[in-house]
Amino acid sequence: MRTIGFLASLLLFVSCSKPVDSVRVVEDFNYDWKFNLVDNNAASKPDFDDSAWKKINVPHDWSIEAGYRKENTAASSGFVPGGIGWYRKAFTLLEADKEKVIRVLFGGVYNNSSVWINGHFLGKRPYGYSTFSYNLTKYLKFDGSVNVIAVKVDRTAYVDSRWYTGSGIYRKVQLVKTNPLHIKQWGVQITTPKVSQEAADVKITTKINNQSAQPVENTSLKYSVLDASGALVAEKQVDMNVEGSNEAIITISKPKLWGVETPNLYTLKTQLFVGDRQVDNVSEIFGIRSFNFDANKGFSLNEKNFKLKGVNLHHDAGAVGTAVPKAIWEYRVDQLKSIGVNAIRMAHNPHAKELLEICDEKGILVMDEAFDEWINPKGKSLKYLGDNAAPEAAAKAYPEHFKVWAERDLKDLVLRDFNHPSVILWSIGNEIEWTFPYYSGTFNDVNTDGAAGYDEVPNYDPVAIKEAFKKNLKGPDSLAIIAKQLVKWIKEVDTSRPTIAGSVLPSISMTSGYGEAVDILGFNYRQADYDAAHKQYPDLKIVGSENWGAYSEWKSCIDREFVAGIFTWTGFAYLGEAGPWPRKGLEISFFDYAGFKTPRGHFFECLWKEDPKVYMVTTPSNESEFSFTEKDGWKFEMQLTPPPVWNMLRLWEWYKVHPKWQYNEEESIIVQTYTNCEEAELFLNGTSLGKQKRSDFDEDNIIKWLVPYAEGELKVVGFNNGEKADEYTLRSQGKLSKIAISSNKQTMKADGYDVAVVTIELLDEKGELITDVEEDITFTVEGDAKNIGVDNGWERNVSSHKGNTVKTRLGKAVVFVQSTKKKGEVKIKASSSSVASEDLILMMN
Repeated sequence: MRTIGFLASLLLFVSCSKPVDSVRVVEDFNYDWKFNLVDNNAASKPDFDDSAWKKINVPHDWSIEAGYRKENTAASSGFVPGGIGWYRKAFTLLEADKEKVIRVLFGGVYNNSSVWINGHFLGKRPYGYSTFSYNLTKYLKFDGSVNVIAVKVDRTAYVDSRWYTGSGIYRKVQLVKTNPLHIKQWGVQITTPKVSQEAADVKITTKINNQSAQPVENTSLKYSVLDASGALVAEKQVDMNVEGSNEAIITISKPKLWGVETPNLYTLKTQLFVGDRQVDNVSEIFGIRSFNFDANKGFSLNEKNFKLKGVNLHHDAGAVGTAVPKAIWEYRVDQLKSIGVNAIRMAHNPHAKELLEICDEKGILVMDEAFDEWINPKGKSLKYLGDNAAPEAAAKAYPEHFKVWAERDLKDLVLRDFNHPSVILWSIGNEIEWTFPYYSGTFNDVNTDGAAGYDEVPNYDPVAIKEAFKKNLKGPDSLAIIAKQLVKWIKEVDTSRPTIAGSVLPSISMTSGYGEAVDILGFNYRQADYDAAHKQYPDLKIVGSENWGAYSEWKSCIDREFVAGIFTWTGFAYLGEAGPWPRKGLEISFFDYAGFKTPRGHFFECLWKEDPKVYMVTTPSNESEFSFTEKDGWKFEMQLTPPPVWNMLRLWEWYKVHPKWQYNEEESIIVQTYTNCEEAELFLNGTSLGKQKRSDFDEDNIIKWLVPYAEGELKVVGFNNGEKADEYTLRSQGKLSKIAISSNKQTMKADGYDVAVVTIELLDEKGELITDVEEDITFTVEGDAKNIGVDNGWERNVSSHKGNTVKTRLGKAVVFVQSTKKKGEVKIKASSSSVASEDLILMMN
């Protein structure tokens, strides 16, 4: 322990008259804000008249609230408006808070935020994805007078990203009250350097902040480790150094390890004492696990090898935009887990802390990513994907701030997410090579034989690449220099996890020094490179960091032990990177905007889960990319995306398929069957159309039939070892007879945040889903809950999400219902012009 002299004045903030558990207070600061889309800097003044402003709670996304529009918006950012918005909140403090240090903590504000307290400017934060805080203490009033915090959000550059970002205070806000001597924000760091079934060392590093302006002595830290039931499993008290870091190791006997199947969690309670008086406490959730990436064996967790079955995920969630309640993230992660996903790449920026918490709780591994752009911007689309026609002023983006803010933004990400056991990789960037032309120029120069396509193996000869690189490079290689600096900054905070970058030109990156700057190289859409890269660089650790959601991508991974896994694009449909109007985003995912599983999701469920499954979809033969003749068998000819959109977008899209059996009599229909069973047999109205082996369709893993349509029932049965394992049925549809309504939960927490996902389906008189009829559905919510968004999951749905009515798509729609703080019964009903659902009852507890 380091002693610095002790003054009696310290007793003012450690008085025994206060309960020990009140030494740190974290208040919900989300309620009772005022908001206005206005460009008026007078709004920073505490006496500004905001009586006519809209009353809101945060998180809040004004872009999704404003809705989609064709004019003064852009394809890249989802055809929603930007602008300048102001937020103001009045609050009071008591005299008892006067000796406290009070900070405001913003989970995320998009973007270019500026903050004032009582008219005093606190600072700005350009990056819209960072979590940050300000010390308010010296500007506050503690006599019951009103304090006013004001936040300006400048989103005039409405196409500053390649995807939808949202606008405003879109993540949670907290008010944190501590004593002057306290544990720093994100000041407790936990690692598990030694892990076995018998024992685990838990290493704890704690940093202290002393703002009392007084020296202290006789300080100590007490660490208590609790298991998931709250039982104490270990504790230690150590003398403390007020300045610098404090380290301790606690050994846990017979630890319950954190893993994807058993995500066991512990709580570390850290208490700061002066003498026998507690002056601060912090609780952190953590997990005990070990993991490793190996250049030959791939990935292992707790010494068990398996493949990363990952998806990329953007930070928006359909109807709620980027103001996503934790309960919706929980629902989405459950959906992903249901098809076998065990990993998420946070594409391509820091995501909400609540999502990381859910990944911890549910056993999802995480690639935590910092940036999509560094010093050079990427092209932004105005009318359609690939036009790169966004106006300069509207496209101003983070590269303008990178040199000043990158270190702080990157380190804040690592500090904030340090203790999450789900996080196994820090990613410094995504496809950065595209913004440095000498990389793509070198690639083109050394692949003059035409081997430059995504499905072709490029030149990996380092001698030829170095020679070409020197000719293309006009000065220092800024990309490699920045990469090394970013990795250095990460290592200054965390040496327990490897770094990675999503590289789209790994053959060049491994020669330039960029690929060697990181611990692991991510291959974006370069599965054709795996063998060549492994041969040329046998010590290189490889992860498929961004992959098409195609069978070939997964097969390329499972056939190669050295490839740690893949992250497909994408887990859920996302807004932006789309066009032309009204295509607001890209449904190239396992689940659509509303959370409905797509055919691709069913297909990958068959790849990633062992539970027997069979599923089918249909396509008229004159629309399909597949064709069949007795002479040649099955053939495939890709139909590239038509102009004006970039034609190679088809590589990301799924086949043209329909989840129905409803066509013209005798129309020629191609039936695609997705299954993990050995064989499948197709029946039309009870008559077998033949049994086929999945192994006979090893090119795409899709069993196919060519069938003339006949009204009735189409059923496919999957077999393993000759025994029936699963079946799936499609039937011809009748007229609308019923609206079925259901919810993912029957009870909700009356906390003002919990959300139920309420789904409706259009059914005929036999209970079959009606896919071909679009009905306007009106939701009514009676009781103490509110509708926060309606959706049908379609990428061309540009109707407002903030009303009560939505048109069905493929016979389905959803409403997201959020609790208030009042307990009681909530009644939800869905109605069309001709039929209504039964009442759905949810209880708020």
